[in-house]
Amino acid sequence: MDHHFIYKQVEQYVTDLFEKQRDPRLVYHNLDHTKQVVSRANEIAAHYNVTEDDMLVLYTAAWFHDTGYLFSVRDGHERKSADLMRAFMTEQLHDESLVKQIEDCIMATLRKEPPVGLPEQIICDADTYHLGTKEFKEMNKRVRKEQEMFAGYVDRGEWAKEAMLFLKQHHYYTSYCKDLLSDKKQKNIEWLQAKVDEFNDRPGNENLTFDQKNSFVSKGIQTMLRLASSNHLDLSEMADRKANILISVNSIIISVILSVLIRRLDVETYLTIPAVLFLSSSVITIVVSIMATRPKVSSGIFRVEDVIAKKTNLLFFGNFHKATLVEYENAMRIMMNDPEYLYGALIQDIHQLGVVLGRKYRLIHLAYNVFMIGIIISVIGFGLALVLHNAAHGGGGAPVNSAGSPL
Repeated sequence: MDHHFIYKQVEQYVTDLFEKQRDPRLVYHNLDHTKQVVSRANEIAAHYNVTEDDMLVLYTAAWFHDTGYLFSVRDGHERKSADLMRAFMTEQLHDESLVKQIEDCIMATLRKEPPVGLPEQIICDADTYHLGTKEFKEMNKRVRKEQEMFAGYVDRGEWAKEAMLFLKQHHYYTSYCKDLLSDKKQKNIEWLQAKVDEFNDRPGNENLTFDQKNSFVSKGIQTMLRLASSNHLDLSEMADRKANILISVNSIIISVILSVLIRRLDVETYLTIPAVLFLSSSVITIVVSIMATRPKVSSGIFRVEDVIAKKTNLLFFGNFHKATLVEYENAMRIMMNDPEYLYGALIQDIHQLGVVLGRKYRLIHLAYNVFMIGIIISVIGFGLALVLHNAAHGGGGAPVNSAGSPL
């Protein structure tokens, strides 16, 4: 039996399986975790006299032990993983006894019964190796996030409590892992205990359950975000109304200037400069007001990778209006199952509204200044033009045009 060839076949098959059945919700039970378990299994086995057949059993079980997750099987994924292994390895080994040993090794990770034999002990310790390392905090966070992807929000305080109980009940089976990892696992238990105590010690939380505590905090956050968003939308509507008033008023002014005053400039030429000033200020005011209310449309496309990495805000239409309904539904389900992402998107949405409001109000402020200064200068200009014109024609009485009628 060519063990090295079978190793390569197993590795290639499982790697291809993870690539073809890739599920972005599996942020923990993915190919990286599988490779890490394989590496840890090799590390532990190196300290014992493991036969070639036992090493083949251990290696194959380590590669296949979480493949059941790829088919949306969470409860009892070990059974699905063992079935996938059997379907593949039966053709590779032609040895039912070895296939049965690999199956038993995979089922040992279910942890209902203590593992029997060294290969089963090694794979159980390799699968939970991180519990006694500094990577535990990050891995624990990923496991909680994956749980939320499939089952919805998980209370952090309750999760810390359950994780602490799991670590207290957990046992390493090999002497190698007991000696190497037990101290650090105890420190991780103490860290979790501190997290639980910290949550319980918050004012007003002493007599509340974890769910009640989370409910109060969650409702307060939701109310704050809803009010902030509503206030921003109200301010945006006010800005649009102010801009519309400027546009309407100055449109009327321009119409009057073009329809009445411009036709008389051939006669009252001394009014040309103030008329041009008045017309220019109105045009500039309208242009700035339009700029304040002109919408900006984004590309309307997002990538799945951006959703997984929480880099796109699915609450803003400009980021998804070109996506298909199926794409948007899948992306929204990922976001809704991740409260951190969901609240982050709401916060990002409020920030974007604030940025847009800042731009709107700056432009409207500028438009009002142009309108105000334009009117003042224009009125002064008309007054000076009349005074200078009267002075040039001897003054006195109302100014008379060439047709003999007063202005």
